[in-house]
This record gives sequence, C-alpha cells and structure tokens, in this order.
Amino acid sequence: MFMNKNIINIGVPSKGRLKIDTLNIFKKKNLKIYSERGERDLFGFIKKSNIKIIYLHARECIEQLSLGNIDIGFSGIDLLKESEINIQKKIKIFKKYEFGKANLVLAIPDPWIDVQTLLDLDEVADEFKKKKKKLLRVATKYPNLTRQFLYSKGVTQFQLVKSLGSTEVAPFTGTAEIISDITSTGTTLKANNLRVLKDGEILKSQACLMISKLSSRKSGIKKIINLLSKK
Repeated sequence: MFMNKNIINIGVPSKGRLKIDTLNIFKKKNLKIYSERGERDLFGFIKKSNIKIIYLHARECIEQLSLGNIDIGFSGIDLLKESEINIQKKIKIFKKYEFGKANLVLAIPDPWIDVQTLLDLDEVADEFKKKKKKLLRVATKYPNLTRQFLYSKGVTQFQLVKSLGSTEVAPFTGTAEIISDITSTGTTLKANNLRVLKDGEILKSQACLMISKLSSRKSGIKKIINLLSKK
C-alpha cells in the first residue's frame, strides 16, 4: 500500500484530540509537516527528509503497522489490545505518552440501584437467562477486550452487540442493557444516566508511539524514533 524501501512512513491519527497532540510532538522537534492539498490532505511530508506522513484512523494505524505498510504509528493501547493476537505480535510499543488517557469500562443504567459490582451483574445476567429466556446484551466497540474481561470475572451469560455510533445511548434505545465504552472524564456517561461498576474497569489506555516489527531494521528508523520519543 505505502511501501517503499527508502521512505519511512509514519501513521498519524486523522482527527480529534489524538491528532492535535501527536502533531504537537512533531512541532516540538521542529519537524514541520507539509501537505500539498491543505488540511484535508491525507498525506504529508517533511522537507529534506525521507519521512512521509499518512493520516489514518487510530484503529487503522494498528492494522497498517502489523502489515508493515507504515513503519511508525501513533495510536492508543486500547486499540492495540483490542486487535487480534497475531496483529499485536507484529507491533512494539516504543513510548507511552501522557495524553490520550482514558479507561475502558463497564457501565450500567443509574436505575439499576442493586447492581454495584460484577458479582451483582452476574446475578442479573443469570436472571435474564432464567426468567426472560434471553441473554444480557452489552453494546461495545471493544468486543474482544469486553469478552475477555467478563469471562475472566466469571460472567458468561451475555451477548455482545456491536456499537457503530454513540454507545451510551444503547440502553435507552433498546439495543442493549449495559455498555462497555472508553471514557476519559465520565461526563458523557453521567449525562446519559450511566455509571461505572465499582470493579468495572477493563483497561487503562493512553497514546503510544508504536513501531512495526517488520520495519525495526529499516535504515533511519532508530534515528527518527529516538528523536520523536525524546523529552
């Protein structure tokens, strides 16, 4: 896709706070990124260098790193850990940053006053199966991490529902009973009358600089990684 032996391809998140904070790293290192077609350009470059910038969705950064189509990428730990094991094995986290911090959590509707912990949730899930003859539904964009977490805590009677939009609304549109979602402040959850289970933290995430193991010996990689990761 982007491969060229002499070019170092760097994947940068294409939108949001993650993009702004990642671009600030380049600014601090006096690495000015130029784009031929303005702000909406999906490609950029650094003059007098062999560095090419590719703006990608943070999830796509992970996939392209595993394929070796980009050599260096900026994304979140949550998205790396959500990916398949064979993808994770091809990527190395080189540096963790103090931005992009968020937690993946299990949240339930406020009216469920008797449900405070995963043990309570397990009882509710069993009741759903016995009395309502259906499985408790969990809406999420993180099915792998959510499944692993619930199974590890002994909660097995549930069904995952893939969320494509705002996960927080799922319990109020009848799509699911509870959700698993990423949150940094908890404000959006509160605004939607949801609360995190007391022991419902699945994963702590933050932004990282990652490298493709397929590119680790590529000429010039070490130099640019060291420059980007220096304080």
